[in-house]
Parts: sequence; structure tokens; C-alpha cells
Amino acid sequence: MADGKFGLSVNDIVYSYYGNRSGSTMENKLHGSMAGMGTPQARLDIIQWVRDGSPEAVWESRIKDTLKNNCTQCHGVTQGLPDFTRYDEVKRVSKIDEGASIQALTRSSHIHLFGISLLFLSIGLVFSLAVGVPRWIKVSLVAIPFIFLILDVLSWWLTKWSPHFAWLTLIGGFCYSIASAAMWVTSLYQMLILSRNQKVYGNAWEADLHK
Repeated sequence: MADGKFGLSVNDIVYSYYGNRSGSTMENKLHGSMAGMGTPQARLDIIQWVRDGSPEAVWESRIKDTLKNNCTQCHGVTQGLPDFTRYDEVKRVSKIDEGASIQALTRSSHIHLFGISLLFLSIGLVFSLAVGVPRWIKVSLVAIPFIFLILDVLSWWLTKWSPHFAWLTLIGGFCYSIASAAMWVTSLYQMLILSRNQKVYGNAWEADLHK
């Protein structure tokens, strides 16, 4: 929803990491992912205030209450989001939208690289015990998610530098999703369906051990 439309698109990725530099972060959010939050009049008032240069006097007299009534339920109590009860925080997001900050990218990269890697490790360990699967396919499917996870996270940083790298995010996410799904489906099939036929399962397991 970064571009204001349902579904993931290249523009969503560009706006999230590189930013939509035709306007401020506040205005782009109110036209995009935050378009459904608050009343239409409140959004118009905030956008006009931003375009007027975000004067502090108007913030104190009017905009502060508008944000309190429409935004601070989340932007004020949730860690990681700008605190809209403070003028300096609102002023910061009233500047040109340059996408995710270096601090946000570092935090997200750390979480994804370590968190999702553990998920892929778990799936890969189970899949490594699958029977009847050629060794080269096993090695490839176990390795692919890790390779494309690194590409995916790297593409965020590259997109921050240039929007042309946004396609790498789609490619990385698609490839590691397909590979991990193939391992997951194969493992579940062998554990829940193939294992019911003990004779077939036993013969396949024994043949796999002899390879």
C-alpha cells in the first residue's frame, strides 16, 4: 500500500526504500498506506500544513489536536513509529520522502537475515531427510533460500541508492519462497501421506540409504 494501491508492486518497493521524492513522507503516507486513516478533512488539513512549511504556531493551535484525534493512537504509543505528540518528530516526516532510514534498514536487515535464516534452516534440516530425492536437488533446494535471502536484503540497500534495483527484491522473494515451499510440501507429503504405507516408505528409505 505504499503507492496507495492494493497488492505488491515495484512502486511499493521503490517508495518504501528509495522514497517518493515528489513530496514529503507525511503527504505520501496520507495518499498511500495511511489513506484510510482519519477523516478526509483531517488529511487535507495536515497536507496543507506540510505544504505551508509546517509552521510550529499552526501546529500548536490546530494541527496538534488533529493528529491527536486521528493519528496518535498508534503514532505515540508504538515503538518504531514517529511520535506525533512531538513537534520535532512530525517536522522530521514533513521533509522530502527519502524512504527508509539507514537505522531502519539496519534493523530490518538484522531481523530478516537471522530470523528467516533460522526458518530456512529448520525446513532444510527436515527436507534433508526426505527419501527418493536426488542429492543434487536436495543441495540446490536447501541452498537457494539462503542465497536469495541475501540477495533480497541486499536489494533493499541498493534500492535505497537507486530505484532501478527494486526488481531484485521481487526476484529474491519469489525464488526463496518457491524453493522453501517445495521443501515444505515434499516433507509434509512424505511424513503425512507416504509414511502411511510402511512398505513403500521402508523400501524407499532403504534404497536412499544405499545411495
